[in-house]
Amino acid sequence: MTASVARVERPRFDHREPVGRVLGVGTGTPRLSWRIETDNAQFSQTKAQIEVTTHGSVATYLVEGDQQVLVPWPGEPLLSRQSATVRVRVASEGSWSDFSPAATVETGLLRHSDWTAAFVSPESIAGLDEPAPQVRRTFEIPGEVAHARLYATAHGIFAATVNGREVDETVLAPGWTAYEARLRYHTYDVTSLVQEGMNEIAAVLGNGWYRGYLGYMGGRAIYGDRLAFLGQLEVTTTDGRVHIVNTDSSWSARETVIVADDLYNGQATDLRRAHMAMPDCAVEVLDTDHSVLVAPDGPAMARTGVRPAQRVWTSPCGATLVDFGQNAVGWVRLTARGVGEGTEVVVRHAEVLENDELGTRPLRSAAATDRWVLDGRDSVELEPTLTLHGFRYAQVDGIPDLRAEDIEMVVVGTQLERTGWFDSSHELLNRLHENVVWSTRSNFVDLPTDCPQRDERLGWTGDIQVFGPTAMFLFDLSGLLTNWLADLSAEQLPDGTVPHVIPNCFLDGPRDPDAAAWGDAATIVPWTVYERTGDVALLARQLPSMRAWVDREAHLAGDDLLWTGGFQFGDWLDPTAPPEAPGAGKAAAEVVATAHFARSAWIVSQALAVVGDRAGAARYGDLAENVRRAWVNAYVTPSGRIVSEAQTVYALAIAWDLLSTDIQRAGAGEQLADLVRASGFRIATGFVGTPLICDALTKAGHVDLAHRLLLQTACPSWLYPVSMGATTVWERWDSMLPDGSINPGEMTSFNHYALGAVADWMQRSIAGLAPAAPGYRRVHIAPVPPQALDHASARHLSPYGEISVAWKREAGGITVSVHVPPGVEADIALPDRPLFTVGAGDHSWRSTVAASAPAAPETIRDLIDLEPAWLRVVAATTRGGISPDGEEQVLGWVRDYLDFPASFVMEAIVQQLHPHDRFGPDHPLYREVMAIVEGAAEQRAA
Repeated sequence: MTASVARVERPRFDHREPVGRVLGVGTGTPRLSWRIETDNAQFSQTKAQIEVTTHGSVATYLVEGDQQVLVPWPGEPLLSRQSATVRVRVASEGSWSDFSPAATVETGLLRHSDWTAAFVSPESIAGLDEPAPQVRRTFEIPGEVAHARLYATAHGIFAATVNGREVDETVLAPGWTAYEARLRYHTYDVTSLVQEGMNEIAAVLGNGWYRGYLGYMGGRAIYGDRLAFLGQLEVTTTDGRVHIVNTDSSWSARETVIVADDLYNGQATDLRRAHMAMPDCAVEVLDTDHSVLVAPDGPAMARTGVRPAQRVWTSPCGATLVDFGQNAVGWVRLTARGVGEGTEVVVRHAEVLENDELGTRPLRSAAATDRWVLDGRDSVELEPTLTLHGFRYAQVDGIPDLRAEDIEMVVVGTQLERTGWFDSSHELLNRLHENVVWSTRSNFVDLPTDCPQRDERLGWTGDIQVFGPTAMFLFDLSGLLTNWLADLSAEQLPDGTVPHVIPNCFLDGPRDPDAAAWGDAATIVPWTVYERTGDVALLARQLPSMRAWVDREAHLAGDDLLWTGGFQFGDWLDPTAPPEAPGAGKAAAEVVATAHFARSAWIVSQALAVVGDRAGAARYGDLAENVRRAWVNAYVTPSGRIVSEAQTVYALAIAWDLLSTDIQRAGAGEQLADLVRASGFRIATGFVGTPLICDALTKAGHVDLAHRLLLQTACPSWLYPVSMGATTVWERWDSMLPDGSINPGEMTSFNHYALGAVADWMQRSIAGLAPAAPGYRRVHIAPVPPQALDHASARHLSPYGEISVAWKREAGGITVSVHVPPGVEADIALPDRPLFTVGAGDHSWRSTVAASAPAAPETIRDLIDLEPAWLRVVAATTRGGISPDGEEQVLGWVRDYLDFPASFVMEAIVQQLHPHDRFGPDHPLYREVMAIVEGAAEQRAA
């Protein structure tokens, strides 16, 4: 090959994208990854050359083989503050590509002794209910600036400036971690901000997660009641001297125009204070434990977009309302024109409207309100910086005749790289997938949270456990989750118990009881990250935590290996659970808990095998098998019936291969299918079952039923919220009731990602793009087209490059198109040929889809599965006035007659009617239904 047929992209460092210079990494040996683009289908990397330049010295290193993801650092470890520029070129059978564009990495402060700054806190201001403070210092640089770095963090959140200019675009730094064990610092390149001569460095401090309200129990100042800033500014001048400006007793503090700030309640700003003389006060130097300072593993938070107002109008009560068209996270930026001094402008936020007014009840105690007192300027831009809201709608008071062009939503979140896309011919499915994307953006704000709007916004372990695969397809979350898992390890109790939320903000309360599915995040999340990235080092780092959790489960289960009794969340938010008791689902808690014990033990066994611990892998493998057998013996009949007869327990059994015999597997699959039929193809699963239900149906040979479940629009279903105008995934299947009122339950959010976990199945099954080896080194391409769709596609930007699959219907079959990047192999499964494998390149096949032979349904079950004919039966009975509730009601009537002949369907229905309403074969409705049954073969053929 020649250099022109392969191009190597700019290399990445660990899980950090090479956007400009990657600053402040916390290791001297960052791993390298690179993607290759080529038009040569025969290309295969056989070796690579890595060029590393440090301090003007160039060294090259040869990597034999095809490894291109998370390749170990080839040279000597970098020291603190040291930078290196890296280029990569690759060869296929001896012919080299050109070198990639250069990427530069720079380490942070790698040793605790590198820190000379101390935390400083205002002495006489900045109490809990006092204005936000600014700490600052002037300093002189005696020479031309060549290089300047600021290393900074805070107790609270901070917005730093040098000479009045923001140090970068990030917000709400340093974010939220398990502060007592791990406090992130950030590294800023401030070379362009520092000048020769006199300078000023300053930081405004806000309460944030450290000192603000946190959690639904009303807690405040959980980590401490003192705001503090830690800053170490290091300036190198052109003469080679290094000038260090540390936070110390020479700094001072003063109040700012921000008179109140809180993540839940909002920010209050009095602009008139800018014209007042704010006296300086001293700062106190606090004892500083530099050992807890850590560098970030992933990207920071920032303003990630802007959405203009879609509509401004007056509500029935006379309020000015604004619709931004999308439920999201951030704040409002607006311009006030011609509003007099002393006028208060108030902005309230909500996700939905109720009775044409702002629907604020789901916020619970969170005020979600920003306020400004104006200083009389003709025009002033108003934008908070020390708060965060989840909203689609805003109510604005204090600005008469507000114009749409004067207000916009600023979207705020972690700067995540988008990596996954899905599209189809079904607009409601596309909107569902887009809703999942927006809920992911909204709830990965520095960590994986449950919701972004009410008095909660916590890192619930159960939510990310079930949603991890979907999230990892859509966005590069490897760095964010690497950080969060370090927090999980830090806050896991010595006996292995995992708190329900990470970071754990309930430090002073009773310890959380162990809970299946939630605690299992300790094993499932790192395994998910490994599967999607191939990061063996992360798996090795988390294994002590993973083993501790499984050992805890073994202790709780006891000698019989069945985890029974105690507290459990169960199949949380099963739609059959009452609004006031979301954990009271149909699935038996002990069945769910022991199934998770088996699953986690299996994962630990697999992880130990990956890192080369064969003895440990065997031990936990035996444990997993013993738990599985105990689960089957206790809860499963020989024919495959499972205790509690809930869809979720069958989904767990099938998706996780928990059953022992082919008879059990077949029986469980048929029973799950019947439960789905009997539910009227409406959702009957909660957090635990929802991610697995469609996979289980597919695995059991009932993919058509999975498609009907997915495409249902009646409540509860995935598409019901879409039909109600949702732009994000809801916490409850019926967060909004069909009449437009908000669910009466105390816990109701309109932006929760957990129930959107079905998107992972949509991507893998409907589009047909599934990982088959860690890091997508191998993929499985097997689209299963629903009858209701004409085309579908998925793309994923894997560690090796973009993988895509698209199919479309054509006469008598489908055409499948696939793109495979270098370094990846794809196993292709099409309906008319045996499994085969392809390598890199663009591929296309036409696949014949054989039409089902027309056959009259033998049983009522068969009739239900012939969707067009069955829907005609439902329509006839509804039109005839005997089934006003439609399909769900009719299916409820015939559920006990599924094995009866199809011709018995009307008799089965009549059995359920009031005696005065029963009628015989001569009735017109009876004859109409029987005609539909008799014509079912023709309907099926059509």
